Amino acid sequence: MSIPSRQQPLNDWIEWLLHLHPTEIDLGLKRVRSVAERMGLLTAGRLSRKVMTVAGTNGKGSSVAMLSAIYDAAGYRVGSYTSPHLLRFNERIQINQAPVDDQMIIDAFAEIEVARGETKLTYFEFSTLAALKIFAEAALDVVVLEVGLGGRLDAVNIVDADVALITVIDVDHIDWLGDDRSQIAIEKAAILRANQWAACSDPNPPQTLAETARAKQANLFQLGKHFKFSQNPQSCQDEYRDLDNAGLGKLAKSWDFVALDSALQSVEDLPVPALAGDFQLQNAAGVLAALQGLQADLPVSEKAIHQGLRQVKHLGRLQWLKVAGQDWLLDVAHNPQSAGVLADYLQQTGLRFSDAVFSVLADKDSLPMVKQLVPFVEHWHIAPLVDVRALDLERLQQLLQQAGVADECVSIYPDVATAVNAVQTKGCERVLALGSFFTVGAVLSALSVMGSSDE
Repeated sequence: MSIPSRQQPLNDWIEWLLHLHPTEIDLGLKRVRSVAERMGLLTAGRLSRKVMTVAGTNGKGSSVAMLSAIYDAAGYRVGSYTSPHLLRFNERIQINQAPVDDQMIIDAFAEIEVARGETKLTYFEFSTLAALKIFAEAALDVVVLEVGLGGRLDAVNIVDADVALITVIDVDHIDWLGDDRSQIAIEKAAILRANQWAACSDPNPPQTLAETARAKQANLFQLGKHFKFSQNPQSCQDEYRDLDNAGLGKLAKSWDFVALDSALQSVEDLPVPALAGDFQLQNAAGVLAALQGLQADLPVSEKAIHQGLRQVKHLGRLQWLKVAGQDWLLDVAHNPQSAGVLADYLQQTGLRFSDAVFSVLADKDSLPMVKQLVPFVEHWHIAPLVDVRALDLERLQQLLQQAGVADECVSIYPDVATAVNAVQTKGCERVLALGSFFTVGAVLSALSVMGSSDE
């Protein structure tokens, strides 16, 4: 396959990238760092005035979204890099919460192709370098980078962050990171830097996290030890009105960020983030702790924090859409911990679904994930994903059987789009779509919906 030109569409470049490296994931920093150095992207201050890096198993995307929304509300120019995307590659690279245009990405890809020479780069490494190149030319105040997998050997870790945020740590990506939570914490903690600020929003992280932070001489602030959060019975003073996901209006309760360490400052009467799920307060607390690490250089007012929390959006995480009279709940839950969060949300809201569209990748700990959600779904519609790591139909069927789902409660389709069409034709009132970013992305594509239409 020949190298695309700058005049060819972005999809041609992405297709070419997917064929460039023999494996989708090839952990290691040597290759990507060498290219970044040739492009001058690792020079201090080149990307932006300040850099924040976010790692963790769950909650990374929500945390990046909150940080971006708050800094945007404060009037700063903020870049964010996340993965994977749901519908368009451009979702990965955003400036002030807006995806950059195709040509910016194409131009970055073209320059990376020249700079790499004979160096092999994976799709993710190419994507990361493109984000760094775009940010370096955008005169940004702050960049927020999300680690794709692990931390130590992830391409994002070539950048020395001024502040690091580690969200909840759990077992995921077993084939690459293993199933030892303590070891996974060490992998995540590799994004920490000596004498730099770091926060962790996991209420019960493995001890290895703090041990690694001490060894690295990083200034780590942990939820439950250095800060906490508490909900208030009264409503937030700015009268922020939220809609619960059963469609019933309710006045959101306020919450407090409580400092337990003199290096931090408490912030009271904050609005609940405009993201569904009680667990978002845990993510928000970590975000507030991380923000304080840059407060001297990039001060953020309480007004900006309020505005950012009220306006934050995050596609695919407990996201409700109403399409042709059907209520769809989309969730990218793809490991036992995130599935547990979804199950807790369904339990708290009393929601049950007659139908669910489901698929998952083969490198996930899928059985405990599905078992948690079986009580909330009557009928499962399964289809393989378009990804080399996808679980095939036979193993998807076996997975549901092992989780206790009767064969007559499972329908099989050649692809997600066909499954979605069947559910729409069936005319059920409420549908759950889950299992992977790829599943939710395929569902969104099939529904021809972009963006949030929360009910």
